[in-house]
Amino acid sequence: MSRATVVGSGPNGLAAAITLARAGISVTVLEATDTPGGGCRSSEMLAPGLIHDDCAATHPMAIGSSFLTSLDLARRGVRWLLPEVDCVHPLDDGSAGVLYRSIDLTALQMGRDGNRWRALFGYPSRHFDTLAQDITAPLLRVPRHPIQMARFGLPAALPASAVGRLLRTESARALYGGVAAHAFRPLHYPMTAAVGLGIMTAGHRYGWPVVSGGTGSLVGAMTAALTELGATVHTGVRIDNAAQLPDADVTLFDLEPGSVAKILGERLPARVFRALTRFRHGPGAFKVDFAIDGGVPWTNVDARRAGTVHLGGTYAELASTERQIHAGTMPERPFVLVGQQYLADPQRSAGTTHPLWTYAHVPSGYTGDATEAIIGQIERFAPGFRERILGTAVRSTTELSRYNANYVDGDIMTGAKDIRQLVFGPRITLTPYGLGTRGMFICSAATPPGPGAHGMCGVHAANAALAEISRR
Repeated sequence: MSRATVVGSGPNGLAAAITLARAGISVTVLEATDTPGGGCRSSEMLAPGLIHDDCAATHPMAIGSSFLTSLDLARRGVRWLLPEVDCVHPLDDGSAGVLYRSIDLTALQMGRDGNRWRALFGYPSRHFDTLAQDITAPLLRVPRHPIQMARFGLPAALPASAVGRLLRTESARALYGGVAAHAFRPLHYPMTAAVGLGIMTAGHRYGWPVVSGGTGSLVGAMTAALTELGATVHTGVRIDNAAQLPDADVTLFDLEPGSVAKILGERLPARVFRALTRFRHGPGAFKVDFAIDGGVPWTNVDARRAGTVHLGGTYAELASTERQIHAGTMPERPFVLVGQQYLADPQRSAGTTHPLWTYAHVPSGYTGDATEAIIGQIERFAPGFRERILGTAVRSTTELSRYNANYVDGDIMTGAKDIRQLVFGPRITLTPYGLGTRGMFICSAATPPGPGAHGMCGVHAANAALAEISRR
Protein backbone atom coordinates (compact mmCIF):
# COMPACT_ATOMS: atom_id res chain seq x y z
CA MET A 1 0.00 0.00 0.00
CA SER A 2 1.27 3.48 -0.88
CA ARG A 3 1.77 5.92 1.98
CA ALA A 4 1.13 9.64 2.18
CA THR A 5 1.93 12.33 4.72
CA VAL A 6 -0.06 15.55 4.92
CA VAL A 7 1.56 18.37 6.88
CA GLY A 8 -1.10 20.73 8.20
CA SER A 9 -4.75 20.03 8.97
CA GLY A 10 -6.60 23.04 7.65
CA PRO A 11 -9.60 22.31 5.42
CA ASN A 12 -7.31 21.80 2.42
CA GLY A 13 -5.00 19.43 4.28
CA LEU A 14 -7.97 17.39 5.49
CA ALA A 15 -9.54 17.40 2.02
CA ALA A 16 -6.27 16.17 0.52
CA ALA A 17 -5.99 13.45 3.15
CA ILE A 18 -9.57 12.26 2.58
CA THR A 19 -9.10 12.21 -1.20
CA LEU A 20 -5.93 10.12 -0.83
CA ALA A 21 -7.48 7.77 1.74
CA ARG A 22 -10.48 7.19 -0.51
CA ALA A 23 -8.05 6.02 -3.18
CA GLY A 24 -6.65 3.38 -0.85
CA ILE A 25 -3.56 5.31 0.29
CA SER A 26 -2.37 4.98 3.89
CA VAL A 27 -2.48 8.56 5.19
CA THR A 28 -0.92 10.29 8.18
CA VAL A 29 -1.76 13.91 8.97
CA LEU A 30 0.66 15.96 11.09
CA GLU A 31 -0.64 19.12 12.78
CA ALA A 32 1.59 21.54 14.69
CA THR A 33 -1.12 22.85 17.03
CA ASP A 34 -3.21 20.93 19.55
CA THR A 35 -6.39 21.12 17.46
CA PRO A 36 -6.98 20.30 13.77
CA GLY A 37 -8.63 22.82 11.50
CA GLY A 38 -6.28 25.70 10.74
CA GLY A 39 -8.46 28.77 10.24
CA CYS A 40 -11.65 26.73 10.61
CA ARG A 41 -11.64 26.30 14.37
CA SER A 42 -14.17 27.60 16.89
CA SER A 43 -13.77 28.26 20.60
CA GLU A 44 -15.39 29.63 23.75
CA MET A 45 -12.78 32.37 24.03
CA LEU A 46 -14.75 34.81 26.20
CA ALA A 47 -17.29 32.88 28.23
CA PRO A 48 -18.54 29.29 28.62
CA GLY A 49 -21.22 28.53 26.05
CA LEU A 50 -20.39 31.58 23.93
CA ILE A 51 -19.13 30.14 20.62
CA HIS A 52 -16.84 32.24 18.43
CA ASP A 53 -15.37 31.30 15.05
CA ASP A 54 -11.62 31.77 15.31
CA CYS A 55 -11.28 32.88 11.68
CA ALA A 56 -13.41 31.45 8.85
CA ALA A 57 -17.05 32.14 9.65
CA THR A 58 -19.36 32.56 6.65
CA HIS A 59 -19.18 30.13 3.77
CA PRO A 60 -20.84 31.05 0.44
CA MET A 61 -18.03 29.28 -1.46
CA ALA A 62 -18.05 26.15 0.72
CA ILE A 63 -21.70 25.15 0.92
CA GLY A 64 -21.76 24.14 -2.76
CA SER A 65 -18.28 22.56 -2.77
CA SER A 66 -18.42 19.27 -4.66
CA PHE A 67 -15.94 17.82 -2.19
CA LEU A 68 -17.86 18.79 0.95
CA THR A 69 -21.11 17.63 -0.62
CA SER A 70 -19.55 14.20 -1.13
CA LEU A 71 -18.97 13.82 2.62
CA ASP A 72 -22.68 13.57 3.53
CA LEU A 73 -22.18 16.23 6.18
CA ALA A 74 -25.75 16.04 7.45
CA ARG A 75 -25.13 12.46 8.59
CA ARG A 76 -22.17 13.78 10.54
CA GLY A 77 -24.21 16.45 12.31
CA VAL A 78 -23.26 19.45 10.16
CA ARG A 79 -26.06 21.83 9.24
CA TRP A 80 -25.75 24.94 7.09
CA LEU A 81 -27.80 27.77 8.59
CA LEU A 82 -28.83 30.96 6.78
CA PRO A 83 -29.64 34.38 8.25
CA GLU A 84 -32.66 36.34 7.05
CA VAL A 85 -30.35 38.75 5.22
CA ASP A 86 -26.96 37.69 3.90
CA CYS A 87 -25.07 41.00 4.01
CA VAL A 88 -25.73 44.67 4.63
CA HIS A 89 -23.46 47.62 3.82
CA PRO A 90 -24.79 50.64 5.75
CA LEU A 91 -24.16 54.26 4.82
CA ASP A 92 -24.02 57.33 7.02
CA ASP A 93 -27.48 58.57 6.03
CA GLY A 94 -29.08 55.39 7.43
CA SER A 95 -29.61 53.74 4.05
CA ALA A 96 -27.79 50.56 3.04
CA GLY A 97 -27.05 48.09 0.30
CA VAL A 98 -28.90 44.91 1.25
CA LEU A 99 -27.95 41.50 -0.10
CA TYR A 100 -30.38 38.58 -0.05
CA ARG A 101 -29.90 35.11 -1.44
CA SER A 102 -32.73 35.95 -3.83
CA ILE A 103 -31.63 38.09 -6.77
CA ASP A 104 -35.17 39.40 -7.14
CA LEU A 105 -35.37 40.57 -3.52
CA THR A 106 -31.92 42.14 -3.79
CA ALA A 107 -32.76 43.87 -7.06
CA LEU A 108 -36.12 45.07 -5.72
CA GLN A 109 -34.53 47.20 -3.01
CA MET A 110 -31.92 48.61 -5.44
CA GLY A 111 -34.32 50.74 -7.43
CA ARG A 112 -32.80 51.80 -10.73
CA ASP A 113 -29.84 49.44 -10.25
CA GLY A 114 -32.10 46.39 -9.95
CA ASN A 115 -31.99 45.41 -13.62
CA ARG A 116 -28.23 45.89 -13.78
CA TRP A 117 -27.80 43.66 -10.72
CA ARG A 118 -29.89 40.97 -12.41
CA ALA A 119 -27.79 41.33 -15.56
CA LEU A 120 -24.56 40.91 -13.59
CA PHE A 121 -25.55 37.98 -11.39
CA GLY A 122 -28.64 36.33 -12.85
CA TYR A 123 -27.02 34.13 -15.50
CA PRO A 124 -23.95 32.98 -13.54
CA SER A 125 -25.95 32.23 -10.38
CA ARG A 126 -28.43 30.12 -12.34
CA HIS A 127 -25.51 28.16 -13.78
CA PHE A 128 -23.30 28.25 -10.69
CA ASP A 129 -23.17 24.48 -10.14
CA THR A 130 -21.61 23.92 -13.56
CA LEU A 131 -19.57 27.13 -13.39
CA ALA A 132 -18.09 26.04 -10.04
CA GLN A 133 -16.42 23.08 -11.74
CA ASP A 134 -14.22 25.60 -13.55
CA ILE A 135 -13.77 28.45 -11.05
CA THR A 136 -12.79 26.04 -8.26
CA ALA A 137 -10.11 24.45 -10.45
CA PRO A 138 -6.82 25.80 -11.85
CA LEU A 139 -7.57 28.58 -14.32
CA LEU A 140 -4.94 27.56 -16.90
CA ARG A 141 -6.86 24.66 -18.35
CA VAL A 142 -9.54 24.10 -20.97
CA PRO A 143 -12.81 24.82 -19.13
CA ARG A 144 -15.42 22.10 -18.93
CA HIS A 145 -18.15 24.66 -19.59
CA PRO A 146 -16.62 27.29 -21.88
CA ILE A 147 -19.77 29.35 -22.47
CA GLN A 148 -20.57 29.80 -18.79
CA MET A 149 -16.91 30.39 -18.00
CA ALA A 150 -16.63 33.06 -20.69
CA ARG A 151 -19.75 34.83 -19.43
CA PHE A 152 -18.25 34.88 -15.93
CA GLY A 153 -14.58 35.24 -16.79
CA LEU A 154 -14.68 38.34 -18.99
CA PRO A 155 -16.09 40.69 -16.31
CA ALA A 156 -14.09 38.86 -13.62
CA ALA A 157 -10.85 39.93 -15.32
CA LEU A 158 -11.76 43.60 -14.82
CA PRO A 159 -10.92 45.80 -11.85
CA ALA A 160 -13.70 45.93 -9.28
CA SER A 161 -13.86 49.67 -9.97
CA ALA A 162 -14.98 48.98 -13.55
CA VAL A 163 -17.86 46.82 -12.35
CA GLY A 164 -18.68 49.40 -9.69
CA ARG A 165 -19.08 52.07 -12.37
CA LEU A 166 -21.88 50.04 -13.94
CA LEU A 167 -23.96 50.66 -10.81
CA ARG A 168 -25.54 54.09 -10.39
CA THR A 169 -26.75 54.17 -6.77
CA GLU A 170 -24.32 54.64 -3.90
CA SER A 171 -25.84 51.78 -1.89
CA ALA A 172 -25.42 49.26 -4.72
CA ARG A 173 -21.86 50.41 -5.46
CA ALA A 174 -20.90 50.21 -1.79
CA LEU A 175 -22.48 46.77 -1.40
CA TYR A 176 -20.54 45.41 -4.36
CA GLY A 177 -17.33 47.16 -3.31
CA GLY A 178 -17.46 45.70 0.18
CA VAL A 179 -17.66 42.16 -1.18
CA ALA A 180 -14.92 42.82 -3.76
CA ALA A 181 -12.73 44.15 -0.94
CA HIS A 182 -12.52 40.59 0.42
CA ALA A 183 -9.61 40.31 -2.04
CA PHE A 184 -7.47 42.59 0.17
CA ARG A 185 -6.39 44.43 -3.01
CA PRO A 186 -6.85 48.00 -4.24
CA LEU A 187 -10.13 47.96 -6.13
CA HIS A 188 -8.68 49.55 -9.28
CA TYR A 189 -6.32 46.57 -9.83
CA PRO A 190 -7.13 44.05 -12.60
CA MET A 191 -9.03 40.91 -11.58
CA THR A 192 -10.24 42.34 -8.27
CA ALA A 193 -13.73 41.99 -9.75
CA ALA A 194 -13.27 38.21 -9.67
CA VAL A 195 -13.56 37.92 -5.90
CA GLY A 196 -16.66 40.07 -5.68
CA LEU A 197 -18.34 38.32 -8.61
CA GLY A 198 -17.44 34.87 -7.29
CA ILE A 199 -18.75 35.46 -3.76
CA MET A 200 -21.88 37.25 -5.01
CA THR A 201 -22.66 34.55 -7.54
CA ALA A 202 -22.18 31.72 -5.03
CA GLY A 203 -24.25 33.65 -2.50
CA HIS A 204 -27.15 34.12 -4.90
CA ARG A 205 -27.08 30.37 -5.52
CA TYR A 206 -26.67 29.12 -1.95
CA GLY A 207 -26.72 32.10 0.42
CA TRP A 208 -24.08 33.08 2.99
CA PRO A 209 -24.41 30.24 5.52
CA VAL A 210 -22.75 29.54 8.83
CA VAL A 211 -22.10 26.10 10.30
CA SER A 212 -24.33 24.99 13.15
CA GLY A 213 -22.32 25.08 16.37
CA GLY A 214 -19.40 26.92 14.78
CA THR A 215 -17.09 26.37 11.83
CA GLY A 216 -15.14 23.94 14.01
CA SER A 217 -18.06 21.50 13.60
CA LEU A 218 -17.17 21.25 9.91
CA VAL A 219 -13.60 20.29 10.82
CA GLY A 220 -14.92 17.72 13.27
CA ALA A 221 -16.97 16.11 10.51
CA MET A 222 -14.02 16.08 8.11
CA THR A 223 -11.74 14.56 10.75
CA ALA A 224 -14.34 11.89 11.51
CA ALA A 225 -14.64 11.05 7.81
CA LEU A 226 -10.87 10.77 7.60
CA THR A 227 -10.49 8.44 10.58
CA GLU A 228 -13.31 6.25 9.26
CA LEU A 229 -11.14 5.73 6.19
CA GLY A 230 -8.32 4.46 8.41
CA ALA A 231 -6.12 7.55 8.37
CA THR A 232 -4.45 8.94 11.48
CA VAL A 233 -4.17 12.54 12.67
CA HIS A 234 -1.35 13.52 15.04
CA THR A 235 -1.57 16.94 16.72
CA GLY A 236 1.25 18.80 18.44
CA VAL A 237 3.73 17.66 15.79
CA ARG A 238 5.65 20.54 14.23
CA ILE A 239 7.74 19.90 11.13
CA ASP A 240 10.68 22.29 10.80
CA ASN A 241 12.96 20.37 8.43
CA ALA A 242 12.85 17.54 5.94
CA ALA A 243 14.62 15.11 8.29
CA GLN A 244 11.49 15.08 10.48
CA LEU A 245 9.21 13.92 7.65
CA PRO A 246 8.12 10.27 7.80
CA ASP A 247 8.99 8.04 4.87
CA ALA A 248 6.16 8.31 2.38
CA ASP A 249 5.46 7.92 -1.32
CA VAL A 250 3.96 11.41 -1.43
CA THR A 251 4.00 14.34 1.00
CA LEU A 252 1.55 17.22 0.78
CA PHE A 253 1.98 20.54 2.58
CA ASP A 254 -1.01 22.57 3.71
CA LEU A 255 1.43 25.39 4.46
CA GLU A 256 2.26 28.80 3.07
CA PRO A 257 5.05 28.62 0.46
CA GLY A 258 7.83 30.13 2.57
CA SER A 259 7.37 27.45 5.23
CA VAL A 260 7.56 24.74 2.59
CA ALA A 261 10.83 26.22 1.32
CA LYS A 262 12.29 26.22 4.84
CA ILE A 263 11.35 22.59 5.41
CA LEU A 264 12.51 21.15 2.09
CA GLY A 265 15.46 23.46 1.46
CA GLU A 266 17.96 21.88 -0.92
CA ARG A 267 15.54 19.08 -1.79
CA LEU A 268 13.80 21.61 -4.02
CA PRO A 269 15.11 22.65 -7.43
CA ALA A 270 16.77 26.06 -7.12
CA ARG A 271 14.12 27.77 -9.28
CA VAL A 272 11.29 26.38 -7.14
CA PHE A 273 13.03 27.33 -3.90
CA ARG A 274 13.46 30.89 -5.17
CA ALA A 275 9.81 31.12 -6.20
CA LEU A 276 8.57 29.90 -2.83
CA THR A 277 10.79 32.26 -0.86
CA ARG A 278 9.74 35.20 -3.05
CA PHE A 279 6.04 34.47 -2.62
CA ARG A 280 4.25 37.72 -1.82
CA HIS A 281 1.92 38.17 1.12
CA GLY A 282 -0.84 40.73 1.27
CA PRO A 283 -2.21 43.10 3.90
CA GLY A 284 -3.24 41.82 7.29
CA ALA A 285 -6.32 41.38 9.43
CA PHE A 286 -6.77 42.63 12.98
CA LYS A 287 -9.43 40.53 14.69
CA VAL A 288 -11.55 41.45 17.69
CA ASP A 289 -14.26 39.19 19.12
CA PHE A 290 -16.82 40.74 21.42
CA ALA A 291 -19.25 39.45 23.98
CA ILE A 292 -22.19 41.86 23.80
CA ASP A 293 -25.36 42.30 25.81
CA GLY A 294 -28.27 42.13 23.40
CA GLY A 295 -27.92 42.81 19.69
CA VAL A 296 -25.95 45.52 17.95
CA PRO A 297 -28.10 48.71 17.83
CA TRP A 298 -27.68 49.31 14.12
CA THR A 299 -29.31 52.45 12.78
CA ASN A 300 -30.29 50.56 9.64
CA VAL A 301 -32.95 48.01 10.55
CA ASP A 302 -31.87 45.51 7.86
CA ALA A 303 -28.44 45.28 9.50
CA ARG A 304 -30.14 43.89 12.60
CA ARG A 305 -31.15 40.82 10.55
CA ALA A 306 -27.92 40.37 8.60
CA GLY A 307 -25.41 37.60 9.12
CA THR A 308 -22.62 39.86 7.82
CA VAL A 309 -22.30 43.64 7.98
CA HIS A 310 -19.63 45.51 6.02
CA LEU A 311 -18.47 48.83 7.45
CA GLY A 312 -16.60 50.94 4.94
CA GLY A 313 -18.81 53.89 4.06
CA THR A 314 -19.22 54.85 0.42
CA TYR A 315 -17.50 53.06 -2.43
CA ALA A 316 -15.05 55.95 -2.76
CA GLU A 317 -14.15 55.80 0.94
CA LEU A 318 -13.75 52.05 0.80
CA ALA A 319 -11.52 52.22 -2.28
CA SER A 320 -9.36 54.81 -0.54
CA THR A 321 -8.85 52.75 2.61
CA GLU A 322 -7.92 49.66 0.60
CA ARG A 323 -5.31 51.69 -1.28
CA GLN A 324 -3.93 52.94 2.02
CA ILE A 325 -3.47 49.55 3.66
CA HIS A 326 -1.86 48.19 0.48
CA ALA A 327 0.60 51.09 0.69
CA GLY A 328 1.35 50.30 4.34
CA THR A 329 -0.68 53.13 5.92
CA MET A 330 -3.27 52.47 8.60
CA PRO A 331 -6.52 54.34 7.77
CA GLU A 332 -8.36 56.25 10.46
CA ARG A 333 -11.52 54.40 9.45
CA PRO A 334 -10.53 50.95 8.15
CA PHE A 335 -12.82 48.54 6.37
CA VAL A 336 -14.41 46.39 9.09
CA LEU A 337 -16.28 43.11 8.63
CA VAL A 338 -18.81 42.16 11.29
CA GLY A 339 -20.22 38.66 11.71
CA GLN A 340 -23.51 38.13 13.56
CA GLN A 341 -23.49 34.35 13.23
CA TYR A 342 -25.73 33.95 16.28
CA LEU A 343 -28.69 35.31 14.31
CA ALA A 344 -28.73 32.17 12.16
CA ASP A 345 -27.38 29.93 14.92
CA PRO A 346 -28.79 30.97 18.32
CA GLN A 347 -27.01 28.13 20.14
CA ARG A 348 -23.81 30.19 19.91
CA SER A 349 -25.22 32.67 22.43
CA ALA A 350 -25.50 32.39 26.20
CA GLY A 351 -28.87 33.88 27.07
CA THR A 352 -28.87 37.51 25.97
CA THR A 353 -25.09 37.55 25.67
CA HIS A 354 -24.06 37.18 22.05
CA PRO A 355 -20.71 36.55 20.30
CA LEU A 356 -19.80 39.23 17.78
CA TRP A 357 -17.05 38.46 15.23
CA THR A 358 -15.11 41.32 13.65
CA TYR A 359 -11.90 42.11 11.88
CA ALA A 360 -10.39 45.14 10.17
CA HIS A 361 -8.20 45.32 7.09
CA VAL A 362 -4.80 46.65 8.23
CA PRO A 363 -1.33 46.91 6.67
CA SER A 364 0.83 43.80 6.60
CA GLY A 365 2.44 43.23 9.99
CA TYR A 366 0.61 46.20 11.56
CA THR A 367 1.95 46.59 15.11
CA GLY A 368 -0.64 49.03 16.45
CA ASP A 369 -3.94 48.33 18.20
CA ALA A 370 -6.96 48.60 15.89
CA THR A 371 -9.51 47.76 18.60
CA GLU A 372 -10.71 51.35 18.99
CA ALA A 373 -10.85 51.83 15.22
CA ILE A 374 -13.13 48.78 14.96
CA ILE A 375 -15.35 49.96 17.81
CA GLY A 376 -15.44 53.41 16.23
CA GLN A 377 -16.62 52.04 12.89
CA ILE A 378 -19.37 50.04 14.61
CA GLU A 379 -20.39 53.08 16.71
CA ARG A 380 -20.55 55.10 13.49
CA PHE A 381 -23.42 52.94 12.25
CA ALA A 382 -24.70 51.66 15.62
CA PRO A 383 -24.54 54.43 18.26
CA GLY A 384 -24.54 52.96 21.76
CA PHE A 385 -22.66 49.80 20.80
CA ARG A 386 -19.80 50.53 23.19
CA GLU A 387 -22.12 50.35 26.21
CA ARG A 388 -23.14 46.81 25.25
CA ILE A 389 -19.62 45.36 25.26
CA LEU A 390 -19.12 42.79 28.04
CA GLY A 391 -15.73 41.46 26.93
CA THR A 392 -13.21 41.45 24.10
CA ALA A 393 -10.64 39.02 22.70
CA VAL A 394 -8.03 40.56 20.43
CA ARG A 395 -5.80 38.94 17.81
CA SER A 396 -3.33 41.31 16.20
CA THR A 397 -1.53 40.50 12.97
CA THR A 398 1.27 38.95 15.03
CA GLU A 399 -1.13 36.91 17.13
CA LEU A 400 -2.97 35.70 14.03
CA SER A 401 0.32 34.40 12.62
CA ARG A 402 0.97 32.58 15.91
CA TYR A 403 -2.53 31.11 15.81
CA ASN A 404 -1.98 29.90 12.25
CA ALA A 405 1.53 30.05 10.77
CA ASN A 406 0.02 30.33 7.28
CA TYR A 407 -1.21 33.82 8.20
CA VAL A 408 2.13 35.55 7.72
CA ASP A 409 1.98 39.07 9.24
CA GLY A 410 -1.79 38.67 9.54
CA ASP A 411 -2.35 37.68 5.88
CA ILE A 412 -5.44 35.48 6.26
CA MET A 413 -5.61 35.01 2.46
CA THR A 414 -2.37 32.97 2.44
CA GLY A 415 -0.79 35.26 -0.12
CA ALA A 416 -1.50 38.39 -2.12
CA LYS A 417 -4.13 37.60 -4.74
CA ASP A 418 -2.55 39.58 -7.57
CA ILE A 419 -2.92 38.36 -11.14
CA ARG A 420 0.14 36.10 -11.13
CA GLN A 421 -0.50 34.43 -7.80
CA LEU A 422 -4.25 34.17 -8.35
CA VAL A 423 -3.75 32.41 -11.68
CA PHE A 424 -0.59 30.38 -11.06
CA GLY A 425 -0.25 30.06 -7.29
CA PRO A 426 3.23 30.14 -5.70
CA ARG A 427 5.15 29.83 -8.98
CA ILE A 428 4.61 30.16 -12.71
CA THR A 429 3.77 26.65 -13.84
CA LEU A 430 0.99 24.65 -15.44
CA THR A 431 1.12 22.26 -12.46
CA PRO A 432 0.52 24.57 -9.46
CA TYR A 433 0.49 21.78 -6.85
CA GLY A 434 3.78 20.10 -7.75
CA LEU A 435 7.05 21.27 -6.21
CA GLY A 436 9.41 20.06 -8.89
CA THR A 437 10.57 17.21 -6.64
CA ARG A 438 9.29 13.67 -6.84
CA GLY A 439 6.53 13.04 -4.32
CA MET A 440 6.29 16.62 -2.98
CA PHE A 441 3.17 18.78 -3.34
CA ILE A 442 1.64 21.94 -1.88
CA CYS A 443 -2.09 22.05 -1.14
CA SER A 444 -2.68 25.25 0.86
CA ALA A 445 -4.82 28.26 -0.01
CA ALA A 446 -1.73 29.71 -1.73
CA THR A 447 -2.72 27.45 -4.67
CA PRO A 448 -5.80 27.69 -6.91
CA PRO A 449 -8.66 28.21 -6.33
CA GLY A 450 -7.52 30.04 -3.18
CA PRO A 451 -8.98 30.79 0.27
CA GLY A 452 -12.14 29.31 1.72
CA ALA A 453 -13.35 26.24 3.56
CA HIS A 454 -14.25 24.49 0.28
CA GLY A 455 -11.22 22.14 0.41
CA MET A 456 -10.70 22.21 -3.35
CA CYS A 457 -6.99 23.17 -3.19
CA GLY A 458 -6.44 19.97 -1.25
CA VAL A 459 -8.53 17.88 -3.63
CA HIS A 460 -6.63 19.05 -6.72
CA ALA A 461 -3.24 18.57 -5.03
CA ALA A 462 -4.22 15.06 -3.92
CA ASN A 463 -5.33 14.19 -7.44
CA ALA A 464 -1.97 15.41 -8.75
CA ALA A 465 -0.24 13.18 -6.19
CA LEU A 466 -2.39 10.20 -7.17
CA ALA A 467 -1.57 10.77 -10.83
CA GLU A 468 2.15 10.66 -10.00
CA ILE A 469 1.73 7.45 -7.99
CA SER A 470 -0.11 5.83 -10.89
CA ARG A 471 2.75 6.65 -13.26
CA ARG A 472 5.38 4.91 -11.14
